[in-house]
Amino acid sequence: MTERRGPYTDVDLRALSDGGKGFELEDGWLIAVAGGARHDFVVQRLGRLIDIAAGGAAVHVFIGGGWEVNTPSGIRKPDIVVLPRDVARAAVVAETPRLVSGAQVLLAVEVVAPGDGSERTDRVRKVREYAAIDIAQYWIVEHHPEVRIHRMLLADGAFRARPVVTAGTVFSAAIRADPPFEVSFDPAVLIEI
Repeated sequence: MTERRGPYTDVDLRALSDGGKGFELEDGWLIAVAGGARHDFVVQRLGRLIDIAAGGAAVHVFIGGGWEVNTPSGIRKPDIVVLPRDVARAAVVAETPRLVSGAQVLLAVEVVAPGDGSERTDRVRKVREYAAIDIAQYWIVEHHPEVRIHRMLLADGAFRARPVVTAGTVFSAAIRADPPFEVSFDPAVLIEI
């Protein structure tokens, strides 16, 4: 028996205003992604921290869901995507839809808040989907009621969770890039103004 898919395609997604920036395609259905002032602040702050840590590494750090990742269920738009520079350059120069395969993604980050409509998808479904398409590393960042970072590394086709890091401690993660770099910070800085 074939799984029934909704009526929408990637063409419908991209035909939405702003190219469908606020939506993902899941099993043929257009799904709104999380947002809000606090969410967007955390995404911006974390994106800058990763970009600074990358230094001279041949990567681009993209924030705000502008890049699409092709998964078995459709198109996902992580809040932050770290890609090798040559992959990003090829898509920008060709002016193609910014759709990349999971194996090209060095890091995908989703920022969630308890009770948000996409929380279950980010915590459960995307964990399976991102592992199935070989994304090297996936972080889930909570910002309410406290900042917590869940870090998962791909090993043997599945994510292996690292201990959760909270405010007042140091989060540290190595990113396999050219050359590799390390991101280290206290999660509390993600919500400091």
